[in-house]
Amino acid sequence: MGLNSTPSGDRVHIGIFGKRNAGKSSVINAITGQNLAIVSEHKGTTTDPVSKAMELLPLGPVIMIDTPGLDDEGDLGALRIQKARQVLNKTDIAVLIVDAAIGMTQEDHEIVSLFQAKKLPYVIVMNKLDLVAQPSEKTEENVIWVSTTTGENIYELKELIAKQVPKGDIEKRIIADLLSPSDFVVLVVPIDSAAPKGRLILPQQQTIRDVLEANATSIVVKENGLKETLDSLGKKPKLVVTDSQAFASVSQDTPDDILLTSFSILFARYKGNLAEAVKGAKAIDSLQDGDTILISEGCTHHRQCDDIGTVKLPRWINERTGKKLNFTFSSGTEFPSDLSPYRMIVHCGGCMLNEREMKYRIQCAVDQEIPITNYGISIAYMKGILKRSVRPFPEILKILEV
Repeated sequence: MGLNSTPSGDRVHIGIFGKRNAGKSSVINAITGQNLAIVSEHKGTTTDPVSKAMELLPLGPVIMIDTPGLDDEGDLGALRIQKARQVLNKTDIAVLIVDAAIGMTQEDHEIVSLFQAKKLPYVIVMNKLDLVAQPSEKTEENVIWVSTTTGENIYELKELIAKQVPKGDIEKRIIADLLSPSDFVVLVVPIDSAAPKGRLILPQQQTIRDVLEANATSIVVKENGLKETLDSLGKKPKLVVTDSQAFASVSQDTPDDILLTSFSILFARYKGNLAEAVKGAKAIDSLQDGDTILISEGCTHHRQCDDIGTVKLPRWINERTGKKLNFTFSSGTEFPSDLSPYRMIVHCGGCMLNEREMKYRIQCAVDQEIPITNYGISIAYMKGILKRSVRPFPEILKILEV
């Protein structure tokens, strides 16, 4: 992914829902002007949620998610319906497609109730207008009648979807709000064996971009070049930001009068869950023999021989606690709804998850009173440098002092 591409976690996620053969895939193809989804006369062509990153004017960069029919049948059908409903956890705007010739059914009303329960902005699309007479009575503001066959009201549908984006949200920044023009930041970036050759991992790319947008300067070094770089700069950087795995050596090489934090801490704040993650890290010291820890990643990647999630973190937690612990692992879209088997959860930074899904996972843990933290914050806590690394955020520092 280039620096000019919008990461999937920062795109508006539009979930398309509806019964089989209501025309979900046809509507996606009509509003995108592309054959992104398979269209068939046979019911149930879409069997799993299918996501596609694209530009949708006037909204901009979005992820379109086509879901299985809400009336799928049999055991496999029930699983597909469950997957369709899981999509709600990462949906920013929901679009319900209804066959206008049939009208709203029980399944349609049930999914609308779920939209409302989750406080999701939504649009109801009465599809196949060419086959029915359009009602003369005024419909609700978020209901629109369209025809994918004739193209009638497709442009208006795109405008209506765009209107559902919440207005007045304060734009959150990764690091730019901590900087002034002409400040400079030293970013410590070990070459990650899990990253594709020739690339930086996504949080590092995004942080560099945010520094540039603040009209500040970023200096990128490997962990073994930090001390020499700081000695040769001539003035103090505003901030040193490190990859969590190099926290211990970077803390040692960074003078105490220079602010130090990590990419994982910046991203926990960016996704709106820094306070909960700092609180959750403290649970490491109360683990007991036989406790089970869930280590969860938001994406799937090829496991390296010394993988941080499956190898390093369990080793470090075992060394810190001296207890006999059990570890289980989840990745990608799989996140258990029942968290009762776990004593705590250590989650990745969630750079590939959008804010809504990350907050959903955290809220699941909070509701079930299971402490949740993330990789980098747990590492900083175990290395004894978490207090130092949240110093740029005084309100968070108070949590550790309680």
